[in-house]
Amino acid sequence: MANRRLDPADLLPDPEPVQLLDPDGNLRAHPDLPLDLSDDLLRDLYRWMVVTRAVDQEAINLQRQGQLAVYASCLGQEAAQVGSAAAIGPDDWVFPSYRELGAATARDVDLVGLMHMFRGTWLSDHDPVEQRFGLMAIPIGTQVLHAVGYAMGTRLDGQSTVTVVYCGDGATSEGDTHEALTFAGVFEAPVVFLVQNNQYAISVPFDRQTAAPSLAHKAVGYGIPGVQCDGNDVLASYLVTRRAVERARAGGGPTFIEALTYRREAHTTSDDARRYRSDEEVAGAAARDPIARMAVFLRGRGLLDDDLQADVDHEAVQRARAIRDAVFDADHGDPMELFDHVYVDATGHLDGQAERLRRELDGA
Repeated sequence: MANRRLDPADLLPDPEPVQLLDPDGNLRAHPDLPLDLSDDLLRDLYRWMVVTRAVDQEAINLQRQGQLAVYASCLGQEAAQVGSAAAIGPDDWVFPSYRELGAATARDVDLVGLMHMFRGTWLSDHDPVEQRFGLMAIPIGTQVLHAVGYAMGTRLDGQSTVTVVYCGDGATSEGDTHEALTFAGVFEAPVVFLVQNNQYAISVPFDRQTAAPSLAHKAVGYGIPGVQCDGNDVLASYLVTRRAVERARAGGGPTFIEALTYRREAHTTSDDARRYRSDEEVAGAAARDPIARMAVFLRGRGLLDDDLQADVDHEAVQRARAIRDAVFDADHGDPMELFDHVYVDATGHLDGQAERLRRELDGA
């Protein structure tokens, strides 16, 4: 298949990230991205972010109480996730990493099932095929290869499916991501790379991860257009992703989106972020809160009042409570289930591992 090479000027990101809502909630008109969202969708974007934050905090509480083994918070990244996920078609596929609670909320994925993964009771309790939402991936960057492979497969099958893969800035330092970008560019795969640059790969700051001007600039080397957006702006995240999805569906190939945001919690609940960043830095990020700016915007347009805010807050509390009720002291089941869903036909080395685990459980 011949590759359609793009003009280098069409690959470079704009000098300034795409932004429609500034940190104070003021709307900035964008010449290429008109705000044509319905009032209902605008309210839903806000509602999904509020629900995400409430469930996120509940998950942290559950981990601190010994109910989850570990948890990766998305505090501060709600707009990047909710906005982008809401722009993906219902039949399109999402491949998450381990932090995409907001994307799962916007895609109406069973959040209880996701929490069972962090508890260790099950890998995930949602149906990835039915909900077009892959299993959360703990290894860094592996899901990027999976997403590109799936996108190439759907194209060979003649489908119009677009695949969107989420990863963090740290994943762009992994070989898997390099290989995935290479394949996507050469084969013009219908895939969107949604990279949440939350400024840290665990304790490694962004400026120690690449010498490129931005992550979006790195896409040029793969022949893929790079785009930067304000990841704390849910409107920009939505519109930039929608444009990339439409481009992929029309046969235009992949797009690399760098959503600039900030991870306000630690990398996971096992990390002590105070060892590598200051309280002042985190406070500065909190001043750019994505939920607060969207609330100001909605109130200014008459789309959010105290009654609706109370309804949204009530839903968030109820969703968080449902998580707690379902996960707290949940039965771990039979550890031998670990081997039931690896291969269709068991292999010899897995049989040996299963036997060793069985003896350990029996106290042998």
